[in-house]
Amino acid sequence: MAKSLKGQNTWKLWLIVAFNALFFYTVLEANTVRLIGLSALLSEAERLVPIGIAGIVATVLNALPSADLKATLVYWRLKHALPGHRAFSIYALKDTRINAPRLLKTFKGTFPSDPAEQNAAWYKLYKTVRDDPSVRDAHRTFLLLRDYTALSAFFLMVFGPWALFIMTDKLGAATYVGLLVGQFLLARQGAHNAGVRMVTNVLALKSAMVR
Repeated sequence: MAKSLKGQNTWKLWLIVAFNALFFYTVLEANTVRLIGLSALLSEAERLVPIGIAGIVATVLNALPSADLKATLVYWRLKHALPGHRAFSIYALKDTRINAPRLLKTFKGTFPSDPAEQNAAWYKLYKTVRDDPSVRDAHRTFLLLRDYTALSAFFLMVFGPWALFIMTDKLGAATYVGLLVGQFLLARQGAHNAGVRMVTNVLALKSAMVR
């Protein structure tokens, strides 16, 4: 039986949790951020964080925030966060792969304008092409980076203050927090782009099918 898209991402999330936990440990042990500490991640990995434990932790942490909260973290919107809510008012008009006039025929000449209606209409189209490789790949990437964004936010909120409080090397602590911020912003931007790509891939495919 084929794994779900989220299931295919599980081992990657395990590695993210294990790496962040080990890096946090080495920073606290060294009381600073050192490149040499990165090599310790490999030598300490087996002793400190067995992959089974990392998997359990990753599963628990990933299940704590709701899908809506994860979407808010990625798109920085409290309401109608997902790009599907702007599928026709923004993305259908911006992507040159999408033949908007042809796609309009599917909606009898008028795209939905209400965000909730846009998302519902987009999802209806998505269900007809969800097995297309371009849609599956974008969806899998979005789910991975969305979950990575949520985990990165957790690491920032928990490991960051902990390091600032415990470490006597305040510059090293600030550097570590800066790395956590960078990790969050990079994961968030990647998830943002992947989500938009999934939406536009669906619209591009559907517009190409209309005659």
